[in-house]
Amino acid sequence: MTESSLNTWQAVRDEVLRRVQNRIWSPGELLPTEAELATEFGCARTTVNRALRALAETGLLDRRRKAGTRVSMNPARRATLEIPVIRLDVVAKGQRYSHSLLSRERSRPPADIRARMQVLRGTSLLHVKTLHMANGQAYAYEDRWISLQAVPLAAKEAFEDISANEWLVKNIVFTRGDVSFSAKNATSEEAEVFGTEPGAALFVLDRTTWRDDIAITTVRFCFAPGHRMHTEI
Repeated sequence: MTESSLNTWQAVRDEVLRRVQNRIWSPGELLPTEAELATEFGCARTTVNRALRALAETGLLDRRRKAGTRVSMNPARRATLEIPVIRLDVVAKGQRYSHSLLSRERSRPPADIRARMQVLRGTSLLHVKTLHMANGQAYAYEDRWISLQAVPLAAKEAFEDISANEWLVKNIVFTRGDVSFSAKNATSEEAEVFGTEPGAALFVLDRTTWRDDIAITTVRFCFAPGHRMHTEI
């Protein structure tokens, strides 16, 4: 393989993958630094970084800040989840989308949100609640906190013409995130939103996204009873 063939992150990714699969680099082994690989491959360090991040997302590599990159001991295939734009999900189902801004205020978050976003007591965040609808019926209830340190432009956005969900996807770049799925019984507020009885089972998605070490936003989506989510592995 020539240096000219390693001038894209995809080519670097494929070469690293070849070395792992052929046990040139064994499970648990520490890879050369990004700078060393960039010199060897004759490409920019950013190209190497993009390639290694792509392989880490598949579970093949284990990347830790200040500890370097190692071949995973037990490589696992990971499901890939994109941050969905609720409007596009609804339209893809052949339904008419609309959304309603329920509230938008700057306030101090409760302890669980402070812990999730790793912000100090007394920090003010932007709190936005939105109801997403499909054919005029409640589809998803969005309860979101946004860091104005990470996203100062959000302070000027009304989120009336475009939802916070769609605005953030379009305008803000994140480097990592975490997602959890659960079921919960509808509170009286949620039951009123979805036109169901308190205690009805709701599908819940909690997600927090980060730019390096700064939390951008944390959000809880509660979906109408009967909602299903599909992904691929």
